[in-house]
Amino acid sequence: MQQASSLKTRLEYHLAQQLFQTRWLPRSPRTQKLTMRLFQRCADAGHPAALSLYGHMLYHRARAPQDKARGARYVLQAAHGGDIRAQYQAGQIHEHGCALYPRRFDHAVTWYARAGEAGHTMAAARLEQAYRHGELALPVDMERADYWAHLAGMQHNGSLDNAGDQQRH
Repeated sequence: MQQASSLKTRLEYHLAQQLFQTRWLPRSPRTQKLTMRLFQRCADAGHPAALSLYGHMLYHRARAPQDKARGARYVLQAAHGGDIRAQYQAGQIHEHGCALYPRRFDHAVTWYARAGEAGHTMAAARLEQAYRHGELALPVDMERADYWAHLAGMQHNGSLDNAGDQQRH
């Protein structure tokens, strides 16, 4: 029965994704509520992409602090599962903090490094900036800044303006 449940979760996630991305479907409150409910069910079932996406939406769009914290928890679960977008988002959660997760620059650096090493451009760019300007409680270290700039694929010009938003985060 586990496989059927897993198949059901994958199908629900696919449907939620289609509803979320479809432009021709009216954006009625009913459709949005259904989409969010499907994402939540998939995240609660442990679907990795749903944990990342739904967690991201909750964290950034939630009005209630407990919903924002639940979003952070989903994102961190996806990050621990290896999702590089979630790892970048986990760095942001720890950098800025929220109800359940106060600011922890050491944790932010760890998550940014994991995501950056795995190829997340914005995570590498964030560490490049942090080492270049002594942010996130890191010392100014031009050698490490250059390393992260190289991983980000940036031409070193002393600016992050060209980093771009290549990924969802």
